[in-house]
Amino acid sequence: MIETPRIIFKYSSIYDQNWKGWIKTEEKHIQRYPSPKQVMNYIRKMRRLWDREGDQILEELSRITGLKWNSKSIDCYVVGRCIPFSDPLTLPVYDRCPDDFVDTLIHELIHQCFTEDGNAKRLKKVRGYFDRKYKGESRLTRIHIPLHAVHSHIYLKFFDEKRLIRDIQSINSPDHRKSWDIVRAEGYQNILREFTERIK
Repeated sequence: MIETPRIIFKYSSIYDQNWKGWIKTEEKHIQRYPSPKQVMNYIRKMRRLWDREGDQILEELSRITGLKWNSKSIDCYVVGRCIPFSDPLTLPVYDRCPDDFVDTLIHELIHQCFTEDGNAKRLKKVRGYFDRKYKGESRLTRIHIPLHAVHSHIYLKFFDEKRLIRDIQSINSPDHRKSWDIVRAEGYQNILREFTERIK
């Protein structure tokens, strides 16, 4: 059995208030910002949702990439509104669909897996290969090509293609969309093979 980290969902009122202040300053069309109580209730729901298949997903990420999880636990901060990112792992409340939270969490956890102690060094050759192969693309696109290949596998193993397509269609970033276009055109299995063949 593959060892996987425990995902610890956290709420920090200071962190949340900082995001609330930034959102009010930066966003022209201010969305209703969830209250602390709403965020904490949301965390309880998302914890239950993640617990259904979270461990199996983390095991599968390790298995298909050949990378080990070195952390025993990973803190995931949840705030009312933010741009999701992997370090410190931070996600917002998604009003529209609970699955969006899980799908974004998986995306950011793939980033975490790629950058964990020990793994980043092993991926040096992989990064060089993808940088050369897709040298005409932006750095953001190149980074996300193997990530989206891994995520495609997870979508199709644990969920379905409809959910994968919904995620792709919701993307606004041209760089992220381009990486998805490349993965879809070349086949995620082929990109995964190129990835694993180059891991030291």
